[in-house]
Amino acid sequence: MKKLGFRIDDNLEKYTLTITADNVISTDERFSIDDLGQGDNYKPLDVHFTKANGAIIQRNYSKGERRHSNQTMARIAFHVFEKEISAMSVEQKESFPICKYNPSSDAICGIFPSVDEFKQHRNTIEYLTYSYGEGRQFVIYCWNIFSTIIFVQECLKRFGESGDAFVLTYREKDEKEAEQDTVEAAAQEELVQQFKGYRNPYSSMLIESKNIIFRGAPGTGKSYLAKEIAADIISNGYFDDYTLLTDEQKKQVEFVQFHPSYDYSDFVEGLRPQVNADGSMSFTLQDGVLKKFVARARKNYEDSQKSMEAIEKEMSVQDAMTDFFAGIEFGVDKFQTINGNEFTVTSADDQHIYIFIPNNSEVKKLCLSADEIRQMLESGETFSKIKDITRFFGKQYATQGYSYYFALYNAIKAKMNCSSKVTAKPEELKKYIFIIDEINRGEISKIFGELFFAIDPGYRGKSGEVSTQYANLHTNPDEKFFIPENVYIIGTMNDIDRSVDCFDFAMRRRFRFIEIKADAQLEMLASLDDEILEAEAIRRMTALNNEIVKVDELNENYQIGAAYFLKLKTLTFDQLWTDYLQPLLQDYVQGTYDEASIMSRFAKAYGYQKPENENDDETAQS
Repeated sequence: MKKLGFRIDDNLEKYTLTITADNVISTDERFSIDDLGQGDNYKPLDVHFTKANGAIIQRNYSKGERRHSNQTMARIAFHVFEKEISAMSVEQKESFPICKYNPSSDAICGIFPSVDEFKQHRNTIEYLTYSYGEGRQFVIYCWNIFSTIIFVQECLKRFGESGDAFVLTYREKDEKEAEQDTVEAAAQEELVQQFKGYRNPYSSMLIESKNIIFRGAPGTGKSYLAKEIAADIISNGYFDDYTLLTDEQKKQVEFVQFHPSYDYSDFVEGLRPQVNADGSMSFTLQDGVLKKFVARARKNYEDSQKSMEAIEKEMSVQDAMTDFFAGIEFGVDKFQTINGNEFTVTSADDQHIYIFIPNNSEVKKLCLSADEIRQMLESGETFSKIKDITRFFGKQYATQGYSYYFALYNAIKAKMNCSSKVTAKPEELKKYIFIIDEINRGEISKIFGELFFAIDPGYRGKSGEVSTQYANLHTNPDEKFFIPENVYIIGTMNDIDRSVDCFDFAMRRRFRFIEIKADAQLEMLASLDDEILEAEAIRRMTALNNEIVKVDELNENYQIGAAYFLKLKTLTFDQLWTDYLQPLLQDYVQGTYDEASIMSRFAKAYGYQKPENENDDETAQS
C-alpha cells in the first residue's frame, strides 16, 4: 500500500537513519539524501552516537535545555567532537559544510562564534547555538530534522574513526501535529529524551516500578510531568503531549486529586443514593473512580490473553444482549419462568438487569447480574433446567434469581442464534496510567482501605486479590478485586504540604519516590516564547532559590518552581512577586525572629524594588 502512495495512519512507524562517513541509510524507503527538505514531515525520537567499539554516547543536557529536537543530532556532534572543531581555524570553520537540500540548491556552510556573525553570512532565524568552554559558542544553520545530516557526516569524515556512526530514530508527524506546526525558528518543538523506547526517562522508571511518586517543591511541574509521562507511554514514545491522545487513548488515563474529605466510597466503591422509578429513594452500590478504571484495564488485559475464537464468542454474546434489550419495551414486554411466573424487564445496563414480578407476593422487584447471564451464554453449555445453572455457578442450592436467569437466557439465546457471525481481531495489550495529584493531602488509610496489598508491585494480578469492604453487597459475594499488571500509578506531592500530618508508612514502601527539584523542569519556560524573558525568569528564580536555602528554617523543599514563572505570560515580574511569591514566602518565614530581614533578602535576590511611595501608603493606612 505504501509503494502505491497510500499513507498508513493506524500504526505510526518508527524509522532509523544511520549516518557513517561513507553512507546515509534509512529504513524509510522514501528517504533520499538528494531531498533533505522532506525532513519537514518528520519528528525526531532519539539520537545517539555509536563509537566503533560499540560504546554509545548521548548528549549531556544542561539546565533548561530541551531534549530531542531537530537540533539534537548536531548538538551531539558538537559534544563528541568539541575539541577538534574548536581547534579549527576561522577559515576552516566558515567553510565547513552544513547542508545542501538538493543537488541544484546552494550549499550552506559555516560554523560561527556568535549569532551576530552567523547572521552576517545568513540572515535567518533558522540556527542553533551550542555553548562550550567559558561562554564560547558554535552557531550553525539548522531547520528541519534532516538539515544537519551533511554537517554530521562531515564531522565523521574529518574527526571520526572507521565504524563510528550517528543514529537518528524518527517518525512521521501526526495530523494534529502537522496542524499545530507553524513556521518554526531555531527553538522548535523538542521532545524529551528517549529511554528504553520512551522519550522521558521517568517513563521507564514507572514501567519498572509500577508505582512512583514525584515529590518536591511547589510549582516544579510535577502534575504536568505526570501527564507527559502518560502520553509518552500510551503513544509508545510517539509524543508526550496529552492533548494529542485520541479519545480512545485518553480512556487509558485517569486523573484524580486527593483532599482531606476524599474517602473510600469516592475511590473504590460505596453506597450512593438514587431516585427510583416510583419516586422513592434508595441506596445502591456504585464503583468509585479507581474501580471503574481498573475494570477497563482488566478487561483489556484479559482480552489480550484470549484466543480469537473466545473473543468472537464474547463479541457475539455482547451484540446479542445489546440487540435483545434494545428490541424490547421496558415494563411492557412479558417473559415467563419455567413455573409460569410472569415478569417484565424495567431497565438494564452493562452490569444489572432490573425486573418486575407483579404476581409475586413477597418480592416484586429483583436485580439480576448481567455478567452472570453473559457467562452462561459465553460458556457454550446447554442449560435445560435450573439445576444446570446451580451446578454451573458452583452453588449447592438455587437462588430465586436463577428462574429468571433461565428465562432470559433462553430468550437471548434464540436471538443470538439468528445473528450473523462476528469477526474479531486480536486485542492489543495496553498500558493504563492512574494519576493521583496531591496524594499526600488525602487520608491514605481511609481512601485505599484494604487495597494496600493489591497495589503492591509484587502482588499485581490475582496473587494480590482482596475482598472489598462491600463484597457482601455484590451480586457475587465471592468476587475478588485485584489490580492487573497493565496498571501503573503516578502520585504527586509537595513535601511542605501539611494538610495531612503524615504519609502512611505502609503505603510509602509500595511507591518509588522521585524528587523533582525546583530547576528540573526549566524547559517548560520555553512556552513563554521569548528567549530574553525566559533567560531573565531562570536568572531570578535561581537567585531567589539560592537565597531561600540560606535560611536556617528552610531547605530545598521550600524553593520556587518554574511553573510560577509561566504566569509571566500575563504578569510582570513585579506583579508575580507581589501577588504570588511574596505571600507564599511570607507564610514560610512567618514567626521567625528576623522575618522582615529575610523577606528583604528574598526581594533583593529576586530583583524586586519597592516603589518609593509604598512606605508612605503603608504609613497612611496604619
